[in-house]
Amino acid sequence: MDKVSIVILNYNGRSYLQQFLPGVIQNSPGCEVIVADNCSTDDSVEYLRTHFPSVRLILIPVNLGYSQGYNEALAQVEAQYYVLLNSDVEVSPGWVSPILQMMETDESIAAAQPKILDFNQKEYFEYAGAGGGMMDILGYPFCRGRLFQTLETDQGQYNDVTQIFWATGACLFIRSDIYRKLGGLDPDFFAHMEEIDLCWRINGAGLKVMYNGASQVYHVGGGTLKRTNPRKTYLNFRNGLTLLFKNYSTSNLLWKFPVRILLDVVAALKFMLFDSLQDGLAVCRAHLHFWSALRVNYKKRHQAKSHRKIKKIPTIYPYPIVFQYFLKGVRKYEELS
Repeated sequence: MDKVSIVILNYNGRSYLQQFLPGVIQNSPGCEVIVADNCSTDDSVEYLRTHFPSVRLILIPVNLGYSQGYNEALAQVEAQYYVLLNSDVEVSPGWVSPILQMMETDESIAAAQPKILDFNQKEYFEYAGAGGGMMDILGYPFCRGRLFQTLETDQGQYNDVTQIFWATGACLFIRSDIYRKLGGLDPDFFAHMEEIDLCWRINGAGLKVMYNGASQVYHVGGGTLKRTNPRKTYLNFRNGLTLLFKNYSTSNLLWKFPVRILLDVVAALKFMLFDSLQDGLAVCRAHLHFWSALRVNYKKRHQAKSHRKIKKIPTIYPYPIVFQYFLKGVRKYEELS
């Protein structure tokens, strides 16, 4: 068994592999580097076989999305630690060591992430992870260094080591035994928020998710779906509802879920009136499809409950981030009350 296996899930990312894979290999000594191809239709597989014959290649016969694609790939990987790494990430020298050393000295740490900076504007934090993922009381994810669409510049304010709620799927370190025990990523999420769902289960099991700012990587972002894509809007809203329904207790759901639905209605109207009609309709489809899958999600709710050991997760922010951001004008994590 390898100590660390870095697994890159690829779908039509030949240009990213050409740009970033050499750096991953060079800056990750002692780690197994694997590319799992999610049934690409470009020349990714041929390119890998020609230019990187030493990199292990796992072929997935159908595009299963991020969640099930990784489940399928990781079932074929024997390692103590998995690193789920996006193909559009530039890693820096020594990026693995700080996180590996941290996890090796504390068995209660199940997952972790490095500092995530924007590849195109390297002085800024990047949307997907920034200085560590957090969650508010209504189930809205945000980051240290990123509130909604507002990104902070990196001034060393998150060069720390701290417990967080969720670690980004763009660069997720996780113990393989915990990944398997908790059932991996939910395949029905397809993409977006699936890592938050997994981290919620980790937290509920009484284990830790950590951030280590001594390690940093640079993420292009939007490599699969652009941020203004109605498909992404649909996935974010549908998966956000599923996330809450699966993981919150009944007493929490009774009041938080109606509030969340009301806020989603407001978001849909805002999209339709001021931004994009297609994004507004995507929110409506997300709600329709969530309710149509209620029976399936109810079973998943029971499965998630079976792993839960603690009721109160300390890293959940106890106030609605929506009101902090839109009503009080808070734009930086450090300004949150």
